[in-house]
Amino acid sequence: MDKGLLIVYTGASGVGKGTVMKELLASNDNLRLSVSATTRAPRPGETNGVEYHFVTFERFEEMIKNNELLEHALYCDNYYGTPEKSVRDMLASGLDVMLEIEVEGYLQIKKLFPDCVTIFVLPPSLEELERRLSSRGTESPEVVRQRLNRAIEEMSYAPQFDYQVVNDDVKRTKDEILSIIADIKNERK
Repeated sequence: MDKGLLIVYTGASGVGKGTVMKELLASNDNLRLSVSATTRAPRPGETNGVEYHFVTFERFEEMIKNNELLEHALYCDNYYGTPEKSVRDMLASGLDVMLEIEVEGYLQIKKLFPDCVTIFVLPPSLEELERRLSSRGTESPEVVRQRLNRAIEEMSYAPQFDYQVVNDDVKRTKDEILSIIADIKNERK
């Protein structure tokens, strides 16, 4: 059995990564999303263990201390991180695993897995990104400004990624990413 492909998937906050991810997972039976741990509160409709593993600051810091995470970052006053065991288990079973993580996490993962595939999702424009962030209605204008400023900083890393994909249409973006994955798997056979 072939080992699965590790894919780092990131982009600016509000760019639509989650929406595209749902389409990717529905379109590829061999693709899995690693469920990250976070200290942020669940948004309406989110379920523990599905979108994230919601943990306390104390538990997260214990996970860091015990080396239970492949990567972690503090983002907008909350921790986010990737539990190691589940990722390694899925890869060993031949599944392709997507890590939907922040740029800081990407830098850590690239050191551990230099042959991972990296994809950065970009917005069509900064104006559209600001509109998407504001239309969520889940964060204060101050947090939206924080996320927009952080997004501009994050986008400066896009050229370091293997692939940059503009999310101007969810279906087109999904198809482009699936094509990238298929091409890489064919190359590595």
